[in-house]
Amino acid sequence: MKTFNLGFCRKIATTDRRAGITTGRRHKNTLKNFYPISEELKVEGETHNLPFGKIDVFEKYLFTISHFLWSWRISKKFKDSKSINYTRSDWIFYFLSKRNLNVIFECHQLSRIRKWTLKKSIKHFDLTASDIASIGITNQRETVVLWDKKTGKPIYNAIVWQDRRTSDFCESLKEEQDLIQQKTGLTVDPYFSASKVNWILDQVKDARKRAEKGELLFGTIDSFLIWKLTEGRDHKTDVSNASRTMLYNIETNKWDKELLSLFDVPENLLPLVCDNSHDFGYTEFFGGEISIGGVAGDQQSALIGQCCFDVGEVKSTYGTGCFMMINTGNEIIKSSNRLLSTIAYRLEGKTTYALEGSIFVAGSAIQWLRDGLNFFQNASESEALALQAKDNSRVIVVPALTGLGAPYWDPDARGAIFGLTRDTGIPEVTKAVLESIVYQTKDLLEAMRNDNASFNAIKIDGGMVANNWFSQELSNVLGVKVSRPKIIETTSLGAAYLAGLHAGVFDSLSALKQNWSIDREFEPQKSANGYLNWKKAVEKVLSV
Repeated sequence: MKTFNLGFCRKIATTDRRAGITTGRRHKNTLKNFYPISEELKVEGETHNLPFGKIDVFEKYLFTISHFLWSWRISKKFKDSKSINYTRSDWIFYFLSKRNLNVIFECHQLSRIRKWTLKKSIKHFDLTASDIASIGITNQRETVVLWDKKTGKPIYNAIVWQDRRTSDFCESLKEEQDLIQQKTGLTVDPYFSASKVNWILDQVKDARKRAEKGELLFGTIDSFLIWKLTEGRDHKTDVSNASRTMLYNIETNKWDKELLSLFDVPENLLPLVCDNSHDFGYTEFFGGEISIGGVAGDQQSALIGQCCFDVGEVKSTYGTGCFMMINTGNEIIKSSNRLLSTIAYRLEGKTTYALEGSIFVAGSAIQWLRDGLNFFQNASESEALALQAKDNSRVIVVPALTGLGAPYWDPDARGAIFGLTRDTGIPEVTKAVLESIVYQTKDLLEAMRNDNASFNAIKIDGGMVANNWFSQELSNVLGVKVSRPKIIETTSLGAAYLAGLHAGVFDSLSALKQNWSIDREFEPQKSANGYLNWKKAVEKVLSV
């Protein structure tokens, strides 16, 4: 039996992949017009630039032809590979899976071009449901959806984790901070799901009445996907996503009635909470039934993808935000430094906990420079710009574009730039933004150490860590060894691992560890002096 592991729908793309244009010299200018944004894709250490943009759907076939030829050339390199291959490309998945290789396919959206590609794959290669071992789901954790139980349609747009509309409501609950932290390990903040659910119930007409009647269901995105994929047969979530709702007691491993009352959330809205590797139901795909065998919130999934299964192992993921997580085993460390205690994963009924620091703005700050300020066209250009920056630059950027996360937890903080001179240019500001993410990571490291969770090395992942300058600066400022794996998109990898454990593709966590391999290690090369200036800058932002 062929085995494919699918990391399915981690996030919704901000651009539309249905765009298309043929390649070739005569189309060079056209490409620039259609594809103002590009994204780097790594497949087994090979870096390729994928074009993105938005044009009419009728050109999808041109895109398909071009992408087919490109992917065919790439896939030829791996025809004898025995390792797990990661891709976001429909066509690379198409070729590698035909060669009976293990493929992790991260689907950002199920667009019309993707559906067309899947149909072609099924027809051309005669794929069936038996070719798929299991589906793994990973998702942005705190984002919430309420939907109609009969129709499956949301009653309101999903409210994403970065949304701050419930700040005032959360402020009114500050007196309950100790109670909430004791039960959930979380701090009172709009970041988490409970206040968002409360807002939807209060703001959408008749929503609360319908909820009390049992006509509505609530879930984080994993739960909504499961409901859709199983056609309404299963309303389930996993412990990692449940632990981020602020409604789940991480000590008792149950929905907490006192918290439900505090946030005025009816219990009949809630999904069944399961282990991360579990029977979440099945979906009709490729002409048959395929089990959904693994679910985890994105950061917990990255922890699993990084194989941080031992107490004291740390991963730090750099995507839209930055999330540092340390495995604390069966111990819940209650932070005195405004970090989060959370469930890392639960397997075979045994719960493993973690201590986490959350930074709201990381990769999104680079996106802001690219899309908001037009500093560059591709995020990858930030590395070269940082290297061009003047050594004597004292620019400090506090990227509080959606408030500040751990350890400050100030939803009202706003971004600021300090130290500008006439010599300041795009390279200096770009370098300062990258440094700000490093300094925020330093904040988390210091908080963890103050909570007696010490470590001497971290594993990094996410799109930003392809930047060698950034990865080296992390090591310099943190003063620890930084390890970058060959597969940096460990979020989808973790989902595949969980699905594989349930399907019997992997028989243990030890078997997963054998798949983890280092791309590059970064050791501290010099002391970094900018952290003190960073702390002073943050104080000014917090005082405004």
